[in-house]
Order: sequence, then C-alpha cells, then structure tokens
Amino acid sequence: ARSNQKRRLWIYALSMSAVSGFIIVVLGSFQDQLVFYVTPTDAMEKFSRDPTKNKYRLGGLVVEGSVMQPASSTETEFVVTDLVTDMLVRSKGALPDLFREGHSVVVEGFIRPWSSEASSSSSARPVTEKARASGFYFSAIEVLAKHDEKYMPKEVAAAIEKNRAAIEAAHSPSQEQLQS
Repeated sequence: ARSNQKRRLWIYALSMSAVSGFIIVVLGSFQDQLVFYVTPTDAMEKFSRDPTKNKYRLGGLVVEGSVMQPASSTETEFVVTDLVTDMLVRSKGALPDLFREGHSVVVEGFIRPWSSEASSSSSARPVTEKARASGFYFSAIEVLAKHDEKYMPKEVAAAIEKNRAAIEAAHSPSQEQLQS
C-alpha cells in the first residue's frame, strides 16, 4: 500500500511538472506575438535595442498639417507624435472616417529604414522634417482612429501628458526669473 501511494505521488508530481512546463512554453511563445501600445519615443528606443523586433502598435497624436498623399503614390503619409518624438507613418490602406489631424490615432505596423525608393517617392514638407530626420518611418498595416482621448491607451495618454507637462515646465519662467 505504501509503494502504491509513493508511485501515485510521483505520477501526480510528474504530471503537474509536465503541465506547468507546457504552460510556460505556450505563454513564452505567445509573448513574441503580443503587440503592446507604445509611443513613438518608446518604439524608437525598443527598435534601437533590438531591430529584429520591429512590429509595434504605435499610439499618439496626428500632427496638424502632416497628412498628405503623394501624387505618385497610393500611400498616405502623416506624422504621429508623443510631443517628444515625431514618426512619419506611411499607410497603403484607406484611413478610417474618424481619422483627423490633431486627434489620437493607433497604428499597427513595422518600423522601416528609409530606402532610396521611399525617399524619392515622398516630398519633404516642413511639418515632416523632424520625423524624416530619424532615418526611419513606420509602415502601417492598420490605422485605428477615434475623436476622443478615451480610445487612446492609458499608457500612451499618460506618456503624452507627461511630455506635455515637461515641455510646459521647460518653456515657462521659473519663480526666480519672475521675481528678478
């Protein structure tokens, strides 16, 4: 009876170990497939650390005056910003009806380096110069847009608010400057 009990205990232990190992392997393989929302700044930092993982779901604001469709292309270009980093986005598909400049947008796609073909097919505009200076653009597979900030992921909205506060603090005079 004692040996049967020990054998059963070993069978349970090995079964639990096998199930646990299977779960760890499955979750580990899904980790590579997950796409998280990131800001343009975060996307460039992650891409510079590991260029092989270049698929992102980018969230930010569409820069006013940046939306254009080059005459020689079916692509639409626009700039997404988190107020620190601007990233040029190129989308081949139709944009959603609610897509507007100055509103939030989420685009899913890949970071790509500028090629000679991509550079020559697009015309540089003053609004997009900062985004083009990085040497990379975002090739969008899907563009999602809503009119209000409720659609923007909490992480992206928090990053934009943090960046806005930092920019305002840097541009506003300090108390010492006001007193002198």
